[in-house]
Amino acid sequence: MNLKKYLAVDIGASSGRHILGWLEDGKLKLSEVYRFKNGIQPRSGHFCWDADGLRENVIRGLAKCAQVDSVPESVAIDTWGVDFVLLDQELNRIGDAVAYRDSRTQGIPEALEETLSFEALYEHTGIQKQSFNTIYQLLALKKEAPEQLEQAAHFLMMPDYLNFCLTGVCANEYTQASTTALVGAREKAWDTALMEQVGIPASIFHPLRMAGDALSGLTPAVRAQTGFDTTVCLAPSHDTASAFLAVPARDENAVFLSSGTWSLFGVELTEPITTPESRAQNFTNEGGYQYRYRYLRNIMGLWMLQSLRRELGEEQYSFGALTQLAQRAANYPGRVDVNDQRFLAPDSMADAVRTVLSDNGFENPTLEELLSCVYHSLADCYADSVRALEKITGKTYTSLNIVGGGSQDDYLNQLTADATGLTVYAGPTEGTAIGNLAVQMIADGALRDVQHARDVIRESFPIRVFEPKRKDETEC
Repeated sequence: MNLKKYLAVDIGASSGRHILGWLEDGKLKLSEVYRFKNGIQPRSGHFCWDADGLRENVIRGLAKCAQVDSVPESVAIDTWGVDFVLLDQELNRIGDAVAYRDSRTQGIPEALEETLSFEALYEHTGIQKQSFNTIYQLLALKKEAPEQLEQAAHFLMMPDYLNFCLTGVCANEYTQASTTALVGAREKAWDTALMEQVGIPASIFHPLRMAGDALSGLTPAVRAQTGFDTTVCLAPSHDTASAFLAVPARDENAVFLSSGTWSLFGVELTEPITTPESRAQNFTNEGGYQYRYRYLRNIMGLWMLQSLRRELGEEQYSFGALTQLAQRAANYPGRVDVNDQRFLAPDSMADAVRTVLSDNGFENPTLEELLSCVYHSLADCYADSVRALEKITGKTYTSLNIVGGGSQDDYLNQLTADATGLTVYAGPTEGTAIGNLAVQMIADGALRDVQHARDVIRESFPIRVFEPKRKDETEC
């Protein structure tokens, strides 16, 4: 049987993968054909992404499809948000792809406040304050290397740039662009007045395009490397936009959690919320597929556990081993604010957690207590976010749907159910790639719409259920 196949290139902060998807007997099937490592590296005094390596790996993964006799109907790329590259008039890259964990934006948000209050910025864009937001990165670049902005003719975010590498087409995709704090929340377009006010050249930005649009076929050079041609389609190219699309929610009273390096915790809305209360609670209004709004909090997420595992030794300590250690200190009362900026890019995550615990009156935690603290602090943050969502939206939520790699962590899933008091539905694991594929299938007519896609997803992948335990049960 000759089945149409589609390719999702899903790139995260630590790895990328090429996943083929197709419909068979009414269910979505997946096959990973290529995987590669990703990460930031020091370069010219900054932490940067290897843009050339990313391009080469994207093309190698495409070539792998031909090798396994699975040429896709289309391909779409998603990545993390906020980071970008600049191209000059000759379409050459200017400078490095500096990563969001770099410290170049230190002091920039405060400097911008002197001419533009965050209250006004939030009212315009609906994007929460994070030191690495693209607006701050661009202003840091303007301060450090103004000649780069002067030379720039094209602004491309990371998936935009990789699409350009495949097609030669420069385009900006809406869901990714919404993370910049340069897009009008209600206008759904670049806020050129804001750019003029802060001194960012509006001419380098391209009109925003919606996920599902076809960009082009592959360039002759890329066709020669892959051995075939295909259509490059725009995914919801911010990975959380794709992940939210893949949530097989059962009702409108569901909370979504895309759990990976970051925890993106929130709901889908039809209109943005940019009230002072929303700003104070640090919720963000990121763009979603078909102009849905991803109303959410960015929470530090599994980055903390990933960092601790690297320090301890990844070969010696699996994530399962970390869970077992944490459970030995299940009653440890120490907690931290997982969104403390000291956890963003510390030299040692263990030292950073110990320092914050010490500030909170908990001295000299054991390794087991350190891990227990992180697990319980994440669950408590999710519970706090549910309460804040209910207060702001006026709704009562009845379930929490977790997708992404973190959905495999049964211990954290149960802690989250206990802390929030909500039934937790965990899965699918490859939520981001699945959402990416779903949009390609909708664009090609293989799926009717978002609801049809979610119905198919629910029937195609195992979903594990975690019921909240009574307080007396959790204390046993």
